[in-house]
Amino acid sequence: MDDRHHRRNARRRRTSAGRAVQAAVLAGIGAVAFSITIGAAGAEPFRPMPATTSRIQEVGTAAPINAWTGFCNRHPEECEVDRHQLERVVLTPSVWSTIKTVNRRVNEAILPVTDRDHWGVVDRWDYPDDGMGDCEDIQLLKRRHLVAAGLPHRALRMTVVADERGDGHAVLTVLTDRGDFILDNKRNAVLPWGRTGYTYLMREGTKDRAWVALADRPVPLVTANR
Repeated sequence: MDDRHHRRNARRRRTSAGRAVQAAVLAGIGAVAFSITIGAAGAEPFRPMPATTSRIQEVGTAAPINAWTGFCNRHPEECEVDRHQLERVVLTPSVWSTIKTVNRRVNEAILPVTDRDHWGVVDRWDYPDDGMGDCEDIQLLKRRHLVAAGLPHRALRMTVVADERGDGHAVLTVLTDRGDFILDNKRNAVLPWGRTGYTYLMREGTKDRAWVALADRPVPLVTANR
């Protein structure tokens, strides 16, 4: 009984700490958004823009990861596609700065752990509210913060890749008018998709809840690595 009570208290402490960290991340991102608003009224400082890159080619439809379906059952609003939103972000220096800031701050804030260690299951997609999570959890949190900063949810697509070892991995693709860029918990740099070294398999579609295939390679059954 005492052991169960101890575990519950430890979980509550981790959750409270995780939420405090996320609040700090969001506050920092809010400061970036505030500086963007102020900059619009005066002389905005120079922020380098990325070179234009290509878009990832869609080659058909794909069945989603099972854990994504479970996530959608718990958070249905996060999986709906609003076709009134922009399908691609118009990239400006201030928007680019926000994207880079979110990627770096969330990477620094969340402790990477596998779903097996975290939840005791092979694959689970959810928000890292206790300050811990694996690749897809971290990307979901980035999307939440980017949407809060004013970017369209429709242009922020969860994407499944095979990483440098051939393992399943999840990244967040930002669809922009300058091409597709990748937010990844393995690096703080936001890279054009073609420079990551990954094989792109499938991602959330922009028309409805259906996923789209990005390559004719076998799709991993899970994305449960760090």
